[in-house]
Amino acid sequence: MIAMILIVGGQASGKRTYARGLGYTPEQLAVAELDERPVVCEVQSLLRDGELGFAELAEALADKEVVTCCEVGSGVVPIDTGERLWRDEVGKLVKALAEQATCVVRMVCGIPTALKGELPQRGSQTGE
Repeated sequence: MIAMILIVGGQASGKRTYARGLGYTPEQLAVAELDERPVVCEVQSLLRDGELGFAELAEALADKEVVTCCEVGSGVVPIDTGERLWRDEVGKLVKALAEQATCVVRMVCGIPTALKGELPQRGSQTGE
């Protein structure tokens, strides 16, 4: 299994910028897509279509080097049942990914904080 870095944080908190700072190019970042690229951003969007549940998606992401996810469980609880269920699924996904990850980073105001493991050095993932 590849050592995964999970980056979580609010919308526009610097998650993608941090991933690029690890040495990944914009071309290596997939946004809400599962393909051969090593970085997948906005995985919460992958649960919206309902094709995969959180457990299947966590398994599909196991070989990724970096995964980013927006925090969606804070704030006002949606009235819509579907939105509440989606938020629950995102929470379960992030929990499963955090268990797999060697490093979990929380981004706030562009500042990374290690929740699990140690913060990787800039450019460390791609040998830069």
